[in-house]
Amino acid sequence: MTEVATSPLSTLSAQGVSVWLDDLSRERINSGNLQDLIDTRDVVGVTTNPTIFAAALANGEAYTDQVRELAAAGTDDAAVEKAVFEITTADVSAAADVFAPVAERTGGEDGKVSIEVDPRLARDTDGTIAMAKQLWERIGKNNVHIKIPATVEGLPAITAAIAEGISVNVTLIFTLERYRHVVEAYLAGLEKAKEKGLDLSSIHSVASIFISRVDTEIDKRLDEIGTPAAKELRGKGGLANCRLAYQIYEELFATPRWRALADAGANKQRPLWASTGVKDPSYPDTMYVTQLVAPNVVNTMPEKTLQAFNDHGSIEGPTVIDTYAESDAVLDALAATGISYNEVMDELEEEGLKKFVDSWTELLATVQDELVKHAGEAR
Repeated sequence: MTEVATSPLSTLSAQGVSVWLDDLSRERINSGNLQDLIDTRDVVGVTTNPTIFAAALANGEAYTDQVRELAAAGTDDAAVEKAVFEITTADVSAAADVFAPVAERTGGEDGKVSIEVDPRLARDTDGTIAMAKQLWERIGKNNVHIKIPATVEGLPAITAAIAEGISVNVTLIFTLERYRHVVEAYLAGLEKAKEKGLDLSSIHSVASIFISRVDTEIDKRLDEIGTPAAKELRGKGGLANCRLAYQIYEELFATPRWRALADAGANKQRPLWASTGVKDPSYPDTMYVTQLVAPNVVNTMPEKTLQAFNDHGSIEGPTVIDTYAESDAVLDALAATGISYNEVMDELEEEGLKKFVDSWTELLATVQDELVKHAGEAR
């Protein structure tokens, strides 16, 4: 009997890690590349953000026909906002169709496509809730996640969205305390949805915990300190943070509060490892995949990381469970060197929001330029 070769990505999936792609463009959908990644790379979901959309608009011709038609409505700010909404929701809707068989096969757990609320609303609870509803209703497909940033103002928006039966990808999570609050916001939303008589089994959520950005900032500070003890901690902060988040996940989804919701059909909110592209070339390019293997998590990867792992990634079993004491020791050691965990994470949240807003502004400018260029061509 001939043994069937198993790819690293298939092995990863068998360990309970859902492989999602962190990239989306109309060209990727129309060319069949997205379907090919599902068929050959075990990809079962896709995430996107303003940066990805801005790059797709700036670098492809796949949007020209739609832009030409949208240009008939004008080129002022209101028209540009509407055009961005129409373009991004069209891409997500088309991708959701591609992933529909995956969603059916996995009972809705995977096959998800994420679209982000306008990041300029990150500090506006009511505005976030309103746009989450608008995106959900406009796309109208169950295998979509609405991305809401895990700001303090975003927490009640998460609860409100879940309470309406909207599946949510909570993004830009950095601190363990904030992650705990995110899970609690999700549980509160499920409880409200249950009170309304909604079908809890149709509501899904992931909590996106960022990794490489954490190491980039901590490593910079460790290099400035420059001691042997500091250098020994390089590349350990991001992994420790994620592993301790998984410990919180295990804790909060084993409580009587959760069991009551599970008995009513609710799904666990899965941890999602985000920002998994390695930025320091001295580290293995698959580090944030190999070192974060655990049951019932998602790893969303840029295509470069996805292909690298499929080429030479290795799995030696779970690499999260039973690491909690070691991970605590890493955070304690960082504090002992003079690095403030909360200061680093607060800075990363503000920096992350600024990057998303800057990319959204770039997206608006790109679309406006395209509308102006094609203003006289609408049919």
